[in-house]
Amino acid sequence: MVQRSPRLSTRRMFSRLGVPHMQVWRTLHEEDLYPYHDQRVQHLEPGDHAQRMDLCHWIKAHPELLGVILFTDEESLTRNGINISRNVHTWSHDNQHETSVTNFQRGFSANVWCGVLGNRLIRTFVFDNNLTGNTYEACLRN
Repeated sequence: MVQRSPRLSTRRMFSRLGVPHMQVWRTLHEEDLYPYHDQRVQHLEPGDHAQRMDLCHWIKAHPELLGVILFTDEESLTRNGINISRNVHTWSHDNQHETSVTNFQRGFSANVWCGVLGNRLIRTFVFDNNLTGNTYEACLRN
């Protein structure tokens, strides 16, 4: 059953087989099968790798500036397309290091901002509306 559907939950397995839940777990472990979770990774566009490498080379050439670069990120906390990744797993003899490519940067409006300067968290900021140039500027100034 696991060979055909490696992402099948133990709940579905014992339901389909009609055996106790613990027997499913015991059998999986006897077969050296363990649940491994996917690692979520952001979808990268074709030019992203070169831009990231350019930034890394620039930082390596100017390490003294690392403490004064403000790194920021923003995220939307809407429910659209968000899955609880702890419920997604693959049964396997060894960790396949599965990844799930996501496209959360497309079609999302940012609502939460966070900034890091050096090794300090500057603050988090929750926006009432979508993040625009004006609201971002106001956030940075305040």
